[in-house]
Amino acid sequence: MSIFGSIMSKIFGQKPAAAQDTAAPASTDTTAAPAPATPGVPSGATPSVPTGENPTAATTMGGAQPTVDVDAVLTEMASKNGQSLNWKQSIVDLMKLLDLDSSLQARKELAQELHYTGDTNDSASMNIWLHKQVMKKLAENGGKVPADLRD
Repeated sequence: MSIFGSIMSKIFGQKPAAAQDTAAPASTDTTAAPAPATPGVPSGATPSVPTGENPTAATTMGGAQPTVDVDAVLTEMASKNGQSLNWKQSIVDLMKLLDLDSSLQARKELAQELHYTGDTNDSASMNIWLHKQVMKKLAENGGKVPADLRD
């Protein structure tokens, strides 16, 4: 998985404890072999999603993604973290908060992923660009990100 993909997964994968889905997500692949018969469901019929399961789990892949309040998720994660991390301004602290490798090499890889055209040896400029770009990309992918974090 890409570094940005890991960032998205860590943020977008957070759900309130009561809404966490413990069942495996349903497949939306229509080319797969027919599912085995479900007791009490006529042949060819699709069983409904049982109460307590997350019905968006099956529709999220390839469909519209639900909006995730990135600021709220990260603020909650920071409140549970023992370190004082300035994730709103620092890409290093953001990556540490998400328990991802925040080394210079990892940040250079992220810069390459996100098509950074500046000098990766100027880590200060690269880090500022990376943070803004990550917030912008999170917003483009269904995240609710305050404007001051995207600019």
